[in-house]
Amino acid sequence: MHISSDNKLKKLIIVGDRVLIKPKKTTEKTNTGLFLPPGVQEKEKIQSGYIIKAGPGYPIPFPANEDEIWKGNDEMVKYVPLQAREGDLAVFLQKGAVEVIYDKEKYFIVPQASILMLEREEDL
Repeated sequence: MHISSDNKLKKLIIVGDRVLIKPKKTTEKTNTGLFLPPGVQEKEKIQSGYIIKAGPGYPIPFPANEDEIWKGNDEMVKYVPLQAREGDLAVFLQKGAVEVIYDKEKYFIVPQASILMLEREEDL
């Protein structure tokens, strides 16, 4: 799922060191052919999904100098960027994730500290 001009996801702003993840479609069957009841996969400790949006990163406030008021508030906070980028496949801890439903779709909001691994396609 990509963000397009007619997509409501472009309205979302992810805050700080968090990312918005669309969970991967899970298989309802094990490798041996057993069908799993709904909810079994969701209770796993580790989940995976694609990063739809990423926050700006970790904020680093700068001390305000009164003689530089003309710069405005935008210059007062800088961010250390996240490793995670839009389009990455993330493997993350379910414990650190917050499940949200937006526009009838399930997503997770996950802090970068809960992400264990990223898989990135370099040509994206």
